[in-house]
Amino acid sequence: MKRFMVDILLQGIDDETRIKLLPKELDVLKQWEVNGTLLASYIKDDIAGIYLVLTAKDKFDVAGKLSILPYYPYMKISIITLR
Repeated sequence: MKRFMVDILLQGIDDETRIKLLPKELDVLKQWEVNGTLLASYIKDDIAGIYLVLTAKDKFDVAGKLSILPYYPYMKISIITLR
């Protein structure tokens, strides 16, 4: 498995939707933490996004994992392979 830094910027999500989806989003991240998929997470200073360090086979695997997140439709995503 490789490590990836994922830079996520949330766009076009209103506060009501954000709050409604937050518990499900956190549940998925917690599951990833428990099973070793999520190695680290850092909320951006402006709270408009997050950095994630994930383990996956490749960038396609990362994209597939991200697609199940409730916030996914509102995400601008950049995936960087780490050494």
